[in-house]
Amino acid sequence: MDIRDFLIGGISGAISRSCTAPIELAKIQTQNKFMPNSNLLAVIKNEGYTGLWKGNFTNCLRIVPQNAINFTIYEYLKKTTFISDITTNKTLINFYSSSLAGMYAMIITYPLENARSRLCLQTNRQHYKNLMDVFMKTPINKLYQGIRMSVIGFTPYNAINFTAYNEYKKLTGSNVVSGGLAGLTALSVTYPSDLIRRRLQIQGFTPDVPRYNGIYDCANKIIKTEGYRGLYRGILYGYMKCIPSVSIQFTTFEFLKNKLNY
Repeated sequence: MDIRDFLIGGISGAISRSCTAPIELAKIQTQNKFMPNSNLLAVIKNEGYTGLWKGNFTNCLRIVPQNAINFTIYEYLKKTTFISDITTNKTLINFYSSSLAGMYAMIITYPLENARSRLCLQTNRQHYKNLMDVFMKTPINKLYQGIRMSVIGFTPYNAINFTAYNEYKKLTGSNVVSGGLAGLTALSVTYPSDLIRRRLQIQGFTPDVPRYNGIYDCANKIIKTEGYRGLYRGILYGYMKCIPSVSIQFTTFEFLKNKLNY
């Protein structure tokens, strides 16, 4: 595995997430409207404009290794016979490589994803002072709450994202356009899994959080109380974030690859 894939994958992820952090915060808040002060105006009023980036440091700590692992495994699998022994179709090679890459990246970095959700949904640090405080106060089994749904959702998201990116790039020749369209495609297909895993992540966080007994119970209760539209709560913010985030990520990745001449 090339260390350059690891480095530029991490850097591209951190840059894209930092640029779109307020939009991501709005999406997480909308997904969990039962939480107090769950809107951007309340954040600005109670925590100032810097509050719009709360949880971003943890998100970058998560996204750097997650993207680095993701891109590294993806690039590695594409170049080995592990996948090519199964199929010689380039589209399928991209799909299978990115599926496995996404699954491993999510599992390895998941506690940071859970911690980020907790930091985003608190007000004025009333539960946790910082990331270290989250880890000290939260048992490891709770930090892995929602991992099954995350793997189920992120694996196809990652596969669709990478595969669509390569296909769109053939049509458009543009990293920015291809990255944005790929992100929109992956998000549209897999969004309910993102909402469900977020609800499962924060089980027991505060009394405001509804109680769910697993993936099916969570989906069923959301549909009963909020309708099928409830599974897509916050997707507009997801769309707003998706194009700039994915475009910046892929464009930075390609830019750094060219600068490093490989």
